[in-house]
Amino acid sequence: MAERTQFRFGLVGYGEIGSTLGAGLRGAGLESIACYDKYAFDGPYADLIQSRAREAGVTLVRSNADLAEAADLIVSVTPGAASLESADAFAPVLTGRHTFVDFASATPKVKQGVAERLSATGALLGDGAIEGTPLHGYSMRMLSSGPAGERVRDLLVPWGMQIAFMGPALGTASGIKILRSVLIKGIEALHDEMLLAARQYGIDEVVLASASKTLARPWMDTVQSLTPSGVIHAKRRAEELEMSAEAVADSGVEPIMARAIAQRLRWKESLGLKDHFKGIVPATYQEALDAMSEKAGLKAKTQS
Repeated sequence: MAERTQFRFGLVGYGEIGSTLGAGLRGAGLESIACYDKYAFDGPYADLIQSRAREAGVTLVRSNADLAEAADLIVSVTPGAASLESADAFAPVLTGRHTFVDFASATPKVKQGVAERLSATGALLGDGAIEGTPLHGYSMRMLSSGPAGERVRDLLVPWGMQIAFMGPALGTASGIKILRSVLIKGIEALHDEMLLAARQYGIDEVVLASASKTLARPWMDTVQSLTPSGVIHAKRRAEELEMSAEAVADSGVEPIMARAIAQRLRWKESLGLKDHFKGIVPATYQEALDAMSEKAGLKAKTQS
């Protein structure tokens, strides 16, 4: 592991993530932490931001230029929708002495856009992603990639953070997080729809307990069970989900998720995969995905 060294750290954004990182790193002994948050002095949460920073010993600054002056490593934890705007604001003030890593939840294309906007500054650039939550404190799981990916890891991990470098291609870390969110945030939305409808029938606890039994096994076992068998049973599963959507609608809840699932399963049925595999479930989820990609005309990138 890299050696623990003092350096000047800058944060863009002091919301839930930024304040958790700031307080944690200061508590671990990192001496110089500054933060620029556009709402720190004029916004509905200005008092909260200022009190959090004051308690942690984090210095709030009033501009992008002030942060660039105060920090050498800058980590941006704004919402992904603000990444490009933030990069435009930092473009005039970053120099070759800076390392800038955007940890917002955004697409690889957005992170590459950030790098394009900052390329002329000479700063070392990278992207990052947050897999954990502030409930885990400042050591929440994080990923980094791009030219600055190793540097941000080597500077922050010795201070107690948990950052895994995912490779030199900028956008890799963000791609992992944003596509993973299809599943993770989808689970949240599915729970909302399932439990709201089940509650109207008075069976929410029983339905949740039943689902929990099925999902108690290791997740890769679930993937290996559902994905290969799904290419054979897409029609039957689509019909079942169409009935599920009816049951949700009958409860008075709009079946947004159930209808979308049925639509995806009908799409899979349309690929003719049952005939492709001659009715035999493929041995692995990779075989199933390869067949889906081929039938849909998709060209998958190979992992290096």
